[in-house]
Amino acid sequence: MTTKQKAVFLDRDGVINHDHAYVHKIEDFEFIDGVFDACRDFIAKGYILIVVTNQSGIGRGYYDEAQFYQLTEWMKAQFAQQQCPITEVYFCPHHPKKALPEYLQDCDCRKPNPGMLQQGIDTFDIDVSQSVMIGDKVSDIQAARAAGVKTAILVNSGQAFSEQDAAEADQVCVSIKETVAFVS
Repeated sequence: MTTKQKAVFLDRDGVINHDHAYVHKIEDFEFIDGVFDACRDFIAKGYILIVVTNQSGIGRGYYDEAQFYQLTEWMKAQFAQQQCPITEVYFCPHHPKKALPEYLQDCDCRKPNPGMLQQGIDTFDIDVSQSVMIGDKVSDIQAARAAGVKTAILVNSGQAFSEQDAAEADQVCVSIKETVAFVS
């Protein structure tokens, strides 16, 4: 019998990088302080890293999938150079109301729906009872809950959120750097 893996699911904008709204160019991508240290710590504790990111900017026509993939490959290379490789990146280009026709849909992958997390769980045989979601929006927390991920941490390094939103999380941290203390 093989042992299931445990994962830290990471939102991108507001968790890995500063959220400057629809970031799609390398020159606009600014890593949040401590992200590499935190991710090295997660890997040392036996987790794999999976990024799950809503990218409605694609659906809205602000940038295209090729630009997203180019930035993603660059980002993954930065993580690999820092000895904290990202196992996979899942993204949702859809939006239920504001998108070009080919992306206009209410899908199961756009957070708060669990589709991206579920894809990672199925592909990498993830044990949700030992896994963590780190996000900056209540939709990240809701996606984790819907996917059965045990621990959901909200960071306030990205979007503003209400006290009610914060109450849905298991923990609220200043940034990803602070989350390390809550991921065992």
